[in-house]
Amino acid sequence: MICVALPGLAISSDQGQLTGRGLEGFYRAGRRVLSRCQVRVAGREPLAVQARMSGADCARFVGTLRASPQAGPDPDVVVQRTRHADGTERITLHSAAVRPLHVPVEVALGTDLADLGAIACGDVGPELPATVHDSGLRWSSARGSSVVTADPPPADALASAGLLRWELALPPGGTASIELRVRPDGAGPVRAVGRAATSPLAAARASGDDPRVEPLLRTSIEDLRALLLRDPAHPSGTHLAAGVPWRCGPAAADALAAARMTLPLGTRLAVGTLRTLARTQLRLQGARSGMIPGPIRDAGTHLPPSCTGTEATLLFPALLAEARRWGLPEPETEELLPAAERCLTWLRTTVGDGTYLRDPHPGGPVRCETQAHAHRAALLGADLLDACGRPGGAELRELAGALRTAFRADLWIDDVGGGRPAAARTPDGRLVPQLGAAAVHLLDTGLLGGGEQAPGLLDKVQTEQLARLLGAPAMDSGWGLRGLGAKEAGHNPFGHRSGAVRVHATALAIAGLAGADYEREASALLRGVLAAAAAFGHRLPEMYAGEQRTDGSAPLPHPAACRPAATSAAAGVLLLTTLAGIRPDAPGGTVTLRPMRSAPLGEIVLTGLRIAGAPFSLRVSRLGLAMVEEAAEGLQLRA
Repeated sequence: MICVALPGLAISSDQGQLTGRGLEGFYRAGRRVLSRCQVRVAGREPLAVQARMSGADCARFVGTLRASPQAGPDPDVVVQRTRHADGTERITLHSAAVRPLHVPVEVALGTDLADLGAIACGDVGPELPATVHDSGLRWSSARGSSVVTADPPPADALASAGLLRWELALPPGGTASIELRVRPDGAGPVRAVGRAATSPLAAARASGDDPRVEPLLRTSIEDLRALLLRDPAHPSGTHLAAGVPWRCGPAAADALAAARMTLPLGTRLAVGTLRTLARTQLRLQGARSGMIPGPIRDAGTHLPPSCTGTEATLLFPALLAEARRWGLPEPETEELLPAAERCLTWLRTTVGDGTYLRDPHPGGPVRCETQAHAHRAALLGADLLDACGRPGGAELRELAGALRTAFRADLWIDDVGGGRPAAARTPDGRLVPQLGAAAVHLLDTGLLGGGEQAPGLLDKVQTEQLARLLGAPAMDSGWGLRGLGAKEAGHNPFGHRSGAVRVHATALAIAGLAGADYEREASALLRGVLAAAAAFGHRLPEMYAGEQRTDGSAPLPHPAACRPAATSAAAGVLLLTTLAGIRPDAPGGTVTLRPMRSAPLGEIVLTGLRIAGAPFSLRVSRLGLAMVEEAAEGLQLRA
């Protein structure tokens, strides 16, 4: 049970008690300020009967106990704990006894003030000794200090045992509450970016025949807001942390990918993300000049680790170009254009006289996924430069054309089954034939003007074959798209990129297949990931096991998955807006709708989206017909 409103975080099991084991505790900015919070009422722990998330930042735990000898087999006291990511916990006792009760309540507290990274590695020390402080307890070490205060103040505080005690009087049918607040010593309340009055994400809503669409979109937006970060030195811009609990800081490629998928909620997150990453762009002389830096990422069984900086550098101009189509104001486009031009210059320089964009380290392979990113960046970048009256568009289109011609011949493997794209080509010319989810980027071509999609690296026959492969049981687990086909050597259902279902890749596959009119395959994947979302309480994890779905089964959680994660929460937005096929061209004053004609979820209504800075709402009927119900003044529907 993870409550998140960064920089605050609370992690606990569904029993409600914080025992100090594993990751349990309250965190502030990556430090565990409280690891143990165990409640005993009348000398006993309440029996846990329910735990549920009531929001991205709040969990509610309910327990019961018998506090009077006359209660018989039925509990007569209900203990409710409401836990918030900001470090607040409210413990409320409700009495159903027919006589007044005087109930002793004890709360045992403790902490190690450990860093989250050290906890993840199992490198933590013992609990620190406590001291009585004001109306609670205080812990201190060289790493910092934290304080718990209680309201009402306890009747007794035992520092040696880390114990606070109360004697609560409960009249028949009455209630009594204790509120605990934990924070670093001297720090104020958590000021979560996502709780600001002016959120960068529109409060869109979904409804329709399928009851899962409403909680999926609502939970996705709540999780995205909970993951928002702000650079203290530049408070006007916001961006997303990669995920909780393992990646509470920004990750350039993930932040850009998530901002791109959430463009239907407005362009403010995109502009904040682009501004933040533009400040990190390398400007020194040399081969890396113009890159957005990023760490190395595991690429699965058959390829060496990849550089996420390459992906981020190519996503930057693509996001800016598409944000402009969704209504990013021209002054903000002009502000960010120089950084996008540097990204595109890096692309042209790195490709040089060759055709493909190789890995930045010597001897790196030519990856299929990287070529898809490069091709999209070149075409959308050329469109952006032309629209803004900047030179360079022709060279980028020439680069994209050469890449398209070469890819179709060099990186497509013909076989008796109809062929497949190679995962990569090694420096010695060998093609890596394993089929994985990275191939979905070949279908993610990008949005141009007039509601047109950019051409892809594959021709029509190759695209049809890829759609068939992605829809086959080897790739479609029934819960979503496997990272590596089940028949491939090295397949592991729990492998990060060698068999687990990654929600981001599945959403891109669904959008790409629907956009290319392969609705049967898109619909099957969509139904699978929606079923998985329901099993996860509509808070989609970063990934889960790629085990085959069977009757009565449930998706297996991945022990290392972030939940919530920026890309999976953003994928919830993309999944539902894909049903409507929204393709805006705000500079041209038009919007094109290409809904899925098969209407796989029946009727769906999306309200409160944003195009051209104004609310946009639409309805897709059971017949797959779309009707705009609200739009910016002057925005025309394009056939």
